[in-house]
Amino acid sequence: MDTHVIVVGAGPAGLTLAAELRLAGADVIVLEKENTLATESRGMGFTARTMEVFDQRGLLERFGSLRRAPGGHFGSVPVDYAVGGGEHASLTGVSQAGTVAVLGDWARSLGADIRHGHRLLSVQDTGEHVIVTLDTPTGEARLTTHYLVGCDGGHSTVRQAAGIDFPGTESTTELLLADVRDLTPDPLWSGGRRPTGMLLAAPLPDGAMRLVVHEHGRAPRRRPGPPDFQEVVDAWHRVSGDDISEATPLWVSSFGDAARLADAYRRGRILLAGDAAHIHLPAGGQGMNVGIQDAVNLGWRLGNVVTGRADDALLDAYEAERRPVGAELVRNTRAQAALFLGGEEMQPLREVLTQVFRTEEAARTLAGLISGLDLRYDVGPGNHPLLGRRMPPTPLTLPDQTPTTSTELLRTGRGVLLLLDQDPSDHDADGWKDRVDTITARAAGTATDSATPDGARLLQGTAALLLRPDGHVAWTSDDGDLTTALDRHFGAPAS
Repeated sequence: MDTHVIVVGAGPAGLTLAAELRLAGADVIVLEKENTLATESRGMGFTARTMEVFDQRGLLERFGSLRRAPGGHFGSVPVDYAVGGGEHASLTGVSQAGTVAVLGDWARSLGADIRHGHRLLSVQDTGEHVIVTLDTPTGEARLTTHYLVGCDGGHSTVRQAAGIDFPGTESTTELLLADVRDLTPDPLWSGGRRPTGMLLAAPLPDGAMRLVVHEHGRAPRRRPGPPDFQEVVDAWHRVSGDDISEATPLWVSSFGDAARLADAYRRGRILLAGDAAHIHLPAGGQGMNVGIQDAVNLGWRLGNVVTGRADDALLDAYEAERRPVGAELVRNTRAQAALFLGGEEMQPLREVLTQVFRTEEAARTLAGLISGLDLRYDVGPGNHPLLGRRMPPTPLTLPDQTPTTSTELLRTGRGVLLLLDQDPSDHDADGWKDRVDTITARAAGTATDSATPDGARLLQGTAALLLRPDGHVAWTSDDGDLTTALDRHFGAPAS
């Protein structure tokens, strides 16, 4: 074998997966067809769940100054995603190019081998390993690996080579996007709906402006490359009447409202994550965020399998947990597309939903849906309110009185058996100590203190719990047998 795992695609999902694999002790090669890091930024921020994911790996500070989004929308209908304590609010002002740079540095620092200018030509899954043929800067080459993961976007070569169907709906229209500088006059006043289409204009962190224009009746088209800026100028003028031709284009692109979900996230030794598994109308940056979360769910599983600590049955739960998330993503973005792209016939519905979404209950439901914070996996039998959910950031105190948090315990990417002031002999995970750390700590606060974090209140009366490397609670002392949970989520114990 040339490596344990080959990841195709050096975008946010691929780079996150590479880093997670390295944390699990797996060797990984990332193949990227482009010669340099991406500089365009279709996504411009993180959902609350992605912020938690990055925080548990100690990455948030690498993104510089961070600020919560002041508001949000669902298909252009305003929604206050900061409802309640603001825990569902997203982060804005972080470009996708900046995210790729941070994740690339992180993956390399952990030992990932990232190779640019390597284009995938063919794939052969022999049943025992995977052989890939590549076009490289020095000519054609071949690599052999235990597993291949496609993080190579909506037109995924890996998905096609694996013969995985990608059913869904075709694009019904085309939207044009341009990031520009030197735009006079300021077009913010032009944003909104017009009889012939829809306009968006929003400032970017670097002083540029993002413009999006949609013309009613504009048919989708196949393009060999990005559109010319003049197309954006002409479309903007037809919809708004404004002339933006004096602006300096930085990046021009087009996109549609196609919505597709892979029939399977795994076939044999080939797996999919990110846009290779699901595409949709860009709405709130969900695609990039869900792709990153796909990678975090897959990384520790695949790392344990290829290093011999678990058999490949551990990978079956990846599709079982993440494909329903992809299906929900496609469903909610299709609903948003109808609101966002529809004409005057949709206006009564927008007005009704505007009233509905002002209620705290509706806002909280939508916020949980978009952020992913309400996600609960089926991890086994039990009724504890934390079971299957991601552990909320919770202050803890170690036996020597050192303060820590549940988030900090996950920095190494390993599982954690958390004993809450209990005798370590009461719950034994010694057979899994190559994958799971056993830590004794006490939750801060009391159940009756309103200042106590939710996680600490929910832990009251619980003797122990098992955290997976992705932060989800796999077992509590109130629910079933610990050994069964360890087997299910981490494989058999070491001999």
